[in-house]
Amino acid sequence: FIPSMVFVWFLLLSIPAAVWMNRLGRKRMVQISNVVTLVGMLIPFIDYSFATCMAGFVLLGVGNTILQVSLNPLLTNVVSGERLTSMLTAGQVIKAVSSFFGPFIAAFALGVLGEWRYLFPIFAAITLVSTLWLMFTDIPRETGVSGTSSLGATFSILKDSRILLLFLGIFFVVGVDVGTNTVAPKLLIEREGMSVDQAGFGSSLYFVCRTVGAFIGSFLLAKMSDVTYFRVNILVALAAVCVLFFAESTAFIMVLVGCIGFFCSSIFSVIYSQAMKSRPDKANEISGLMIMGVFGGAVIPPVMGALTDAIGNQTGSIAVIAACMVYLTFCAFRLRKAC
Repeated sequence: FIPSMVFVWFLLLSIPAAVWMNRLGRKRMVQISNVVTLVGMLIPFIDYSFATCMAGFVLLGVGNTILQVSLNPLLTNVVSGERLTSMLTAGQVIKAVSSFFGPFIAAFALGVLGEWRYLFPIFAAITLVSTLWLMFTDIPRETGVSGTSSLGATFSILKDSRILLLFLGIFFVVGVDVGTNTVAPKLLIEREGMSVDQAGFGSSLYFVCRTVGAFIGSFLLAKMSDVTYFRVNILVALAAVCVLFFAESTAFIMVLVGCIGFFCSSIFSVIYSQAMKSRPDKANEISGLMIMGVFGGAVIPPVMGALTDAIGNQTGSIAVIAACMVYLTFCAFRLRKAC
């Protein structure tokens, strides 16, 4: 239930955040997200209870949604279109490294400060530094973006077949990400008889390979076509998923899971940047639509669970991930024709 308090806001707030961004500006919206996150971090530390934890996580979800919608468009104010995908992918690397250090900060708070809840003010302090840094950073005001918009006008952009194609691409690539991270340990438990603790290494390996893939992708995308990179990577990832249906040994499963993480790591950035570059005059609204697609991470895993229950093993989960990959492959080659 707690993760849902964070995730659901991608569905509910992405489009309203894009509408507000047109009126308030991108930099101001990023600062608003930082303030909301700061408050969300402090509430559970000041008064720790179930109710305050729920309130804190709601604010974290709201702040994260606003940040995701506004920060990437803000990047376009200082980065040229040719480098946008590379810089977005580099941002994914920073995000992954930050997530990696989260448990270590919690361990530091418990072991050194004597209470794990001290991670809340630590994260709040980091957010405050980010807020002050951005406040004193001179960023040109966006140009060529309409000052007003509405929910209806934003949703109407989905009538553009290219934008709809990319929106569904975001939906399914996030579903693949969350789904693979979920199924990796379950496969090791089901096929190799591992304990829950041992099988958790499957998720860790996926996470590491995804981070490495994004790091390498940030350099490669600065030198080659976004769509070509998308096409090559999704074909390899699809092949890995297909082989995963038959993989039995621990090493083989781990290699395939690592391949999926590595080759899918930059696809989100490619799809997002393609959407932003296709209609720069509607960049804010498109950002809202694309981030709303992140809700696919909350939809795909339950579908995986339902099909797994129907079949009786994790083949059902792999089939759902494969179906998502097939759409992404279609998206990659459709984009090639459009470019």
